[in-house]
Amino acid sequence: MLTKLPSEFIKRMEHWLGNDAEPFFRVYREERVYGLRINPLKITPQEWLARSPFPLEPVPWCPTGFYYPGTDRPGKHPYHAAGVYYIQEPSAMAVVEVLGVQPGEKVLDLAAAPGGKATQAGAALRGEGLLVANDIHPERAKVLSENVERMGLRNVLVTSESPERLAARFPAFFDKIIVDAPCSGEGMFRKDPDARGAWSLAHIRLYAELQDKILAAAANMLKPGGKMVYSTCTFAPEENEGTVARFLDRHGDFRLVAHHLADHFDPGCPQWWNGREELALCSRLWPHRLRGEGHFIALLERSGDAHPGEALAWKEKRKGRKSQPRYPGLSYQEAWKRFAEFAREYLTLDPEQLAAPERLCLYKDQVYVLPDVQGVDLAAFMPGFRILRPGLHLGTLKKERLEPAHALSLALAPADVRQRYELSLETAGGQPEAIRYLRGESLLLQEAGEGFSGWVLLVADGFPLGWGKASNGQIKNRYPKGRRWFAES
Repeated sequence: MLTKLPSEFIKRMEHWLGNDAEPFFRVYREERVYGLRINPLKITPQEWLARSPFPLEPVPWCPTGFYYPGTDRPGKHPYHAAGVYYIQEPSAMAVVEVLGVQPGEKVLDLAAAPGGKATQAGAALRGEGLLVANDIHPERAKVLSENVERMGLRNVLVTSESPERLAARFPAFFDKIIVDAPCSGEGMFRKDPDARGAWSLAHIRLYAELQDKILAAAANMLKPGGKMVYSTCTFAPEENEGTVARFLDRHGDFRLVAHHLADHFDPGCPQWWNGREELALCSRLWPHRLRGEGHFIALLERSGDAHPGEALAWKEKRKGRKSQPRYPGLSYQEAWKRFAEFAREYLTLDPEQLAAPERLCLYKDQVYVLPDVQGVDLAAFMPGFRILRPGLHLGTLKKERLEPAHALSLALAPADVRQRYELSLETAGGQPEAIRYLRGESLLLQEAGEGFSGWVLLVADGFPLGWGKASNGQIKNRYPKGRRWFAES
């Protein structure tokens, strides 16, 4: 495989690594490793080890992370559609663990697509606080939004904005920030042939300049006393120690801090840049030194004490502005009434347990509930912003009723729904019911579903998959058409 690596890359790594170059290049002749991270909102690691259909080994630096054999296909199991786990490269799991997200915090993932680190941070919030998951590229942001939905996250805003526009809207607002920066991707060469083909020294320089701009914007959004994690999937010191050193030179109110996972990884390499000793507090994840691809991680802290009031300056200036898009001719009171009617008929929860009326948000005929963030009117931050998902999608307004959203089914527990129907994962002949449902087929109700009428939560092994509508002994399939499985799945 060495012949497929860029020759200039080989020269650089031989120069930097010296005697360690031989074992480093040896990994490019070996099979890459595969990982998945379970969703703690759905299952515990102990339960997953007992129930997993795949052989597993724990990832040492991530309590919810596991290695699985490359011969397995967890993306084709109904558990994946149910948001039980996220398929993620094991080294990438370390970034959010280093940051240490806690429930109730306000967190930003600035370059979040496709959503591995964002969904990991969202799960760590445990439904409390706020995650803003952003990606500047609209198509990538759509994939991000779908993954946020699949993992059943309620308290997430998915946006597609530039770092500069976000910084103008959220000054000194966030407790924690993730900057998983665009980079030259050297750490993914074993995994991604396209990264090898796109690599060049010119790209390293361009990415380093872009990283400087992104970090500068992120710094403006972090509260005093807050923490920001900077990560890349490259080995280039220009984009790693160099980017961090340039940032520290320009931001005297930031410092590098040690983190609790440092013993799992190698330290940063000050000698590869300017010899600044504190750069050793960074972490390098080498593919020949652990079971994972190449990564770089730096944990930065902003000096000073957090003052929550400072982060609300933008909101206070704009108090009283029209805050949310409205559905023409329909009041929020009427929208709330339709949601409450649905909830009382089909859910075991009180409507206000899911959506307080004052947090309702309308986008044309789509009904959302904004995250509940103490002391913050999120609606005031939203005008003029490209928002793909302003919280939990409750449903679509249809004439005199509300049709529940797929996102709502994945955010609920089975016990939250009055009518729930268990789909088989195994069958003596033909396809299991769960697979047939994911392909969009209608299903015949068995004895357990006799008497069902209207909306039913379809469940596989206790994990919600989506909605169906029961009528005359059948369940009409309401799994989103754009996500249905093809026959070969």
